[in-house]
Amino acid sequence: MTKTTLLASAATLALSGAASAEGLTVFDYSGFEDPSFHQPFIDAHGAPEFVFFGDEDEAFQRLLAGFQSDVTHICAGSVPRWQASGIIEAWDQDQIAAFETLNADLVGQDVLAGSEELFFLPTDYGSTAVAYNADELSAEDVASLEIFNNPAYAGRLSIPDNVDDAYALAYLATGVTDWANVTDEQFEAATDWLRSIHQNLRTYWTDPAEISQLIGSGEVLAAWVWNEVPVAMAEEGFNVGFARNTTEGTSVWLCGYVNMVEAPGEEALAYDYVNAVLSDASAGPLLGNGFGSANDAALQALGAEAMEAAGLGEVTVPVLAQLPISNEQRERQAEAFERIKAGF
Repeated sequence: MTKTTLLASAATLALSGAASAEGLTVFDYSGFEDPSFHQPFIDAHGAPEFVFFGDEDEAFQRLLAGFQSDVTHICAGSVPRWQASGIIEAWDQDQIAAFETLNADLVGQDVLAGSEELFFLPTDYGSTAVAYNADELSAEDVASLEIFNNPAYAGRLSIPDNVDDAYALAYLATGVTDWANVTDEQFEAATDWLRSIHQNLRTYWTDPAEISQLIGSGEVLAAWVWNEVPVAMAEEGFNVGFARNTTEGTSVWLCGYVNMVEAPGEEALAYDYVNAVLSDASAGPLLGNGFGSANDAALQALGAEAMEAAGLGEVTVPVLAQLPISNEQRERQAEAFERIKAGF
């Protein structure tokens, strides 16, 4: 999947290399340069150099074309392709300080892409569910994902311009809670469902700030969004709801860092960086911005109230985890999604 954030960007400073750690380049989404997300690294070495990408396909192509980074931040759905390409290498679990306290559900065989080696180190995760304008809709109005098929809200609904999030929604809506090995019939049912809601959508949103503005203004009444969106909107005083317990279920996305082959910097700095991101000190700032830390011990220590406020509280419905899927399935979904958006 692609993830952008509402965090204030220090891109100019980061790209200039000012006060940067010699020899560590982090290839990342804009927003994750927030110093509080890796303060222990800064305390020891100074700020790393950040270079930003718009989405993971762009990042992948730039790396294949010769750009070099030491660590790169990607989400679980990209892991099989990156691993097969040979541009990443396994992490040494013994050098991951928080490895024993990582959320076991995030470090399963699926995340390891069928390997005993740790090619993908989960660091942050979040939920995707239905945010809604609570001035105009009630919790009952958004109790089911079929709200996206309700003609009464035509032109006032939105989903992300993101194939992983779109199909997570569609599979849930059609009764699938594990997308690892969907059948042809299940794929077709999900695709037909996405096609059926196309006419009701105001837009396929691409940026959290965009969808926040649309919900806040009332142009969009309900949207399938990442949990950081309602968190930020609530902080700005908007009356926004976040329905994670919809009848059909909810979704969770997962991101982390990969260790680049033939990286230009010192390997020890790469480990210091990911250990800083997974540290107890980073869990609070991450959660405050809507991201759960994969360090479960550090996250749970923040308390259930903080988790709920961040849109990551416990749910009582099925959860579709956006874990890695085969390249073939991902490409098939991507092709179908592009056709649906084009009106076919």
